Amino acid sequence: MIPLSFTDVQLLIAAAVFVLGFLLVLIGALVLISRGYSREIRTLTAHTARLGQKGLAQEVTGLVNGATELVASINQLVRTASGIGVFLITLGLAMMSAGYWIIQQINWPI
Repeated sequence: MIPLSFTDVQLLIAAAVFVLGFLLVLIGALVLISRGYSREIRTLTAHTARLGQKGLAQEVTGLVNGATELVASINQLVRTASGIGVFLITLGLAMMSAGYWIIQQINWPI
């Protein structure tokens, strides 16, 4: 068995919390970059806009309503992905701060 002092345990916990927080910040940034407004969503939005214009020109009410609901759903999808990314970054920064705070609480032997 490895003998660990209380200071060693505090240091291990602080390091683990800090590293996990850093990973959450990276994952949150990746979510914001990759899922925020991807190429597929831009293409789908462009096609939906063209479909809505065609529906207006041909006076097809159901088509226009469907296109409007699709654009609203896409906007909600983008907001949800961005919200998740911001939440992960905030949680990661809080965990990094907690790890730093734990290290500040250690009574280092002199």
